[in-house]
Amino acid sequence: MSEYRINTKCVQGGYRPGNGEPRQVPIIQSTTFKYDTSEDMGKLFDLEASGYFYTRLQNPTNDFVANKIAELEGGTAAMLTSSGQAANFFALFNVCENGGHIVCSSSIYGGTFNLIAVTMPKMGIEVTFVSPDATEEELNAAFRPNTRAVFGETIANPALTVLDIELFAKVAHEHGVPFIIDNTFATPVHCRPIEWGADIVTHSTTKYMDGHGAGVGGCIVDAGKFDWMAHKDKFPGLCTPDDSYHGITYAEKFGKEGAFITKCTAQLMRDLGSIQSPQNAFYLNLGLESLHVRMKRHAENGQAVAEFLAKRPEVKTVTYSGLPSDKYYKVAQKYLPEGGCGVVSFELNGGREAAEKFMKGLKLIAIETHVADARSCCLNPATSTHRQLTDKQLEEAGIPAGLVRLSCGLEDSRDLIEDLEQAFANLK
Repeated sequence: MSEYRINTKCVQGGYRPGNGEPRQVPIIQSTTFKYDTSEDMGKLFDLEASGYFYTRLQNPTNDFVANKIAELEGGTAAMLTSSGQAANFFALFNVCENGGHIVCSSSIYGGTFNLIAVTMPKMGIEVTFVSPDATEEELNAAFRPNTRAVFGETIANPALTVLDIELFAKVAHEHGVPFIIDNTFATPVHCRPIEWGADIVTHSTTKYMDGHGAGVGGCIVDAGKFDWMAHKDKFPGLCTPDDSYHGITYAEKFGKEGAFITKCTAQLMRDLGSIQSPQNAFYLNLGLESLHVRMKRHAENGQAVAEFLAKRPEVKTVTYSGLPSDKYYKVAQKYLPEGGCGVVSFELNGGREAAEKFMKGLKLIAIETHVADARSCCLNPATSTHRQLTDKQLEEAGIPAGLVRLSCGLEDSRDLIEDLEQAFANLK
């Protein structure tokens, strides 16, 4: 499908039905698959043949949908996971083991921050957080001899910082490590990080890709461009024989295009089992078919609401990269020329107390621990998604205690603005 435009890939990518086969992606709701001989199955266990033997590792439905996302991002291989959190963990742990080190943007989703700052250090993996606005010199200073990856988010959740992808990728490559980026909020419709140098792209498919709050999931896409063997001393898991698979060396057998995802599936999915269910993959594909249409509306609503909020006296600050006054407007014009997303962050005068009172007054916009689907919702990150962070960490992540994260859905923007107006009246 490489010759087709992204709108067409959203609808028809990943799955090519043959004569008389189902037009829609079929749900292969089976844990196991039958083979005629043990020899046939043995070839699968030895990674000598492609196919399926147990859904914990791979499933045809999942692969059809993963292939679509790989086509959308411009990658060579992809895999689905049970959640976006699992996708980020697998992507990092696939290259960074005990004794390793990660350079990470400090402006990322709270759950991912906790994963990298608290949980992974328990596995012997260290991290240095850097500002999303770090200069090339500041980025270089964060690297160590044991650094194995750089991580960031295209549009950070919920700070809405926009990362200079090209810069982060350039510095990562100069140090011989891959740049891994979470592209959940932008989606490949509005930004394709691989085109700017990213090596691995992750998603919480639970958000815009699903689009309807129907199924939790994640995805990892490999650009297929990083030369693992050129840096084999840093990545023994990819570049030396794997005794658990009869001595296969992934980078040699599967090349740049397939080594990362094959190892991630054969080792991490095998041992940790964070597979996405075929039913959820089916729901995800339904969402992907309209992603190109929905993202345009989400961005239009986000822009309209951001412009409204910027004029309100109750609002201290508004963060939305589509506003010319926004700190990230210029970098967004480079990476997000067709618009960002439907998420707007704003801080109310009066801090956390004002934010809670304001949200209680909303009628159409719901308070939810969710973001980026068809229905508008909001939350106060300091008391929900980022409540594990200290006030200092909140400040470093660009998340004031009184911040409201508003996710604009697909409703009429006029109705959303009217709901916000009456909630503001509740503050008086």
